[in-house]
Amino acid sequence: MFETAKSLLLAAGLCVVGTTGLFTVGSAAQAADIGNRNIRFGYGLNEDSVQGRATAFFAEEVKKLSGGKMKVSGFGASTLGSDMQMQTALVGGVQEMMVGSTATLVGTVKEFGVFDFPFLFNNEKEADAVLDGPFGTKLLNKLEDKGLVALVYWENGFRNLTNKRRPVEKVEDLSGIKLRVMQNQVALEVFKSLGTNAVPMPFSELFSALETGVVDGQENPVATIQSSKFYEVQPYLTLTKHVYSPWVVMASKKWWDKLTNDEKDVIRKAAIASRDFERKDNRAGSEASMEALKKAGMKINAVSDAELDRMRAKVQPVIDHFSKEYGEELTKELMAEIKKARG
Repeated sequence: MFETAKSLLLAAGLCVVGTTGLFTVGSAAQAADIGNRNIRFGYGLNEDSVQGRATAFFAEEVKKLSGGKMKVSGFGASTLGSDMQMQTALVGGVQEMMVGSTATLVGTVKEFGVFDFPFLFNNEKEADAVLDGPFGTKLLNKLEDKGLVALVYWENGFRNLTNKRRPVEKVEDLSGIKLRVMQNQVALEVFKSLGTNAVPMPFSELFSALETGVVDGQENPVATIQSSKFYEVQPYLTLTKHVYSPWVVMASKKWWDKLTNDEKDVIRKAAIASRDFERKDNRAGSEASMEALKKAGMKINAVSDAELDRMRAKVQPVIDHFSKEYGEELTKELMAEIKKARG
């Protein structure tokens, strides 16, 4: 008789524990201190992007872990504003969550600027170890005093150059190109040192600026280049992998402080699961994006090792300068963590 009941319960999506305890994830959530919550989650890329897919995954995880009580609504394509505007909204408590670039967090916690140093990481494995380890966690924790609760790093990936003027095969080819860069001083000075006319600009304005000729080019990972359809207005792609760019999933501290411990636990667990999903998705998607960009007609070239060494030499004074500003000890700590990851 118990086996019959067990079969019926399993068919209904229930779990059986031992011979007497019957429960579901949903009923466990019902027993926890979880209320009905509507969560607006903003992001900059299109819905059909790695950000969009990871946001949908996060929403599903939150729904599952909360027994359907907590609902996440994703707002892509910067519909809730640029990264900076959303950060302000989170601090003010008028938006619950977002994912955005570390580059725009520099104005809030300057130490995030170290992630904009060029040619730091050789591969994603090194980046994961540093970001998920004590160094990355220490930087995330600095945001709480600024009204933001940082949960996990997602991956934007290694950044590459596109432009409409010419292939970039050597440093001199960058001369005079009006290049949109991220809104922080490191990116601005790095690309000035490489000879470009660097223009800081929100990502939300970028496609229009490329289309109308306000800027000649930009730099982003290939998955973002493809999902944002930059190939429609950018004929040349140069593979430089000059910066590994993370994103940070954040919540409003004003909102977070109103959550119960069980609700916070749901968000944390879902965020960690979304991080692992997003990175795997992004890395698998990068190869597919390269093929899509080739089919779209982009002319793609890689910079030689010798030319990359010339670029490193040109940007070293910028790294030295900002290492002093962000803290020489912090930079040493970062380099030590990278060395450990390689070891």
